[in-house]
Amino acid sequence: MKRIVNVKKFILSTTILFLSIFAIISAIVNTTYSYNETKYKKIYINDGDTLWNIAIAEKEKNEYYKDKDVRYIVQNIKKVNNLSVSNLKVNQELLIPII
Repeated sequence: MKRIVNVKKFILSTTILFLSIFAIISAIVNTTYSYNETKYKKIYINDGDTLWNIAIAEKEKNEYYKDKDVRYIVQNIKKVNNLSVSNLKVNQELLIPII
């Protein structure tokens, strides 16, 4: 068995090793993969409503779409509601993502 020749160097090395391990473990444990469940509001289509007009209105008042392009909002609303075309019917229900 080998003897520890320099006790101070051994203690310093051991302390640095344990602090490094502790820092790595803390970083891993504190890393969160947050999953925010998207909430939705329901709107009903009125005569004259278009996806473009709805997207413009949502861009202005809906925090979910803040700083998003209107084209992106239209596509997102179509995707959320499984719409293949932009045609809307009066009294049709649409789900709009919100924060």
